[in-house]
Amino acid sequence: MSKEKELELLEEENESLFEHYRIETDPKQTLVRIDKFLMDRLPNVSRNKVQAGIKDGFVLVDGEEIKPNYKIRPNQLITVSLPEPPRDTDVVPENILLNIVYEDEHLLVVNKDAGMVVHPAYNNWTGTLVNALTFHFQNLPTMENNEGRPGLVHRIDKDTSGLLVIAKTDLAMSGLAKQFLDHSIERTYYALVWGEPKEEEGTINVNLGRSLKDRRVTTAFPEGDFGRHAITHYKVLKNLRYVSLIQCNLETGRTHQIRAHMKYLGHPLFNDGTYGGNKVLKGTQFSKYKSFVDNCFKVIPRQALHAKSLGFVHPATKKFMQFDSELPKDFVEVMEKWDNYVQHH
Repeated sequence: MSKEKELELLEEENESLFEHYRIETDPKQTLVRIDKFLMDRLPNVSRNKVQAGIKDGFVLVDGEEIKPNYKIRPNQLITVSLPEPPRDTDVVPENILLNIVYEDEHLLVVNKDAGMVVHPAYNNWTGTLVNALTFHFQNLPTMENNEGRPGLVHRIDKDTSGLLVIAKTDLAMSGLAKQFLDHSIERTYYALVWGEPKEEEGTINVNLGRSLKDRRVTTAFPEGDFGRHAITHYKVLKNLRYVSLIQCNLETGRTHQIRAHMKYLGHPLFNDGTYGGNKVLKGTQFSKYKSFVDNCFKVIPRQALHAKSLGFVHPATKKFMQFDSELPKDFVEVMEKWDNYVQHH
């Protein structure tokens, strides 16, 4: 394949990315690692963040993906592109009701509804959890390199419901961030997946990264040649012949981790359109059964995933705290429908 054709394909592949930085190296540029070079030139980024961006394919040199240890040379073109267009980090406060489960002077725990985006981003600049937080709380801390996302220590997907811990002070922010970094936070999710896993419980230890074909999708790289280290522990709570209720505990926190890991295992989340779970994957193709499944999709018009419990050491009191939440109405209703279907067919 010619160089021109390769660049053309790369441009097609990156259509959903927006260029943030374009840097041309000097004719007398000395050999230096790309991560070190960018860390010195981009504002508010750490070496880890630069390396992660390189691994995710956001950094190109002369139109080609490279590794973090790549050494740049004279007269090269470096582009840094991201899935959202450049924008200032001002957040508009909005009076949106929050479901606060717990609050003290240092932190709060909220139960997020499905459909609410956690922080402003491309196509979702308003109506997010962060817009609500900045209305209800003043001077929330912001994690380093996380501008425009005050209070956030972690996040869950737009159509995932459940618990999030929010930092109100710098002490809480640093203390909670360290626990996430150390993987000591306890996070339990409930998911309804297609099929019945062969093993009642297990651990998925497979690298995850952005798909090389569609950067909006996270994919598994079992060979470990791409992506980042990701670990999910799962346990089957209920088998319903065509679908199963499973519990997932996250050791790492990669984008779409449970959704991508369960697809890799061959059991995509029920009604997860991004990962192929929004069609009949188990059972017959008879019209009555298909009609039943379609009705279930209408009951829970999103991926069936709920962040059920959260456990951490309080950064100020040093006491271990644990919070649990009820499954939301749509999740309960779809479980009841499957229960009833299996009993009568």
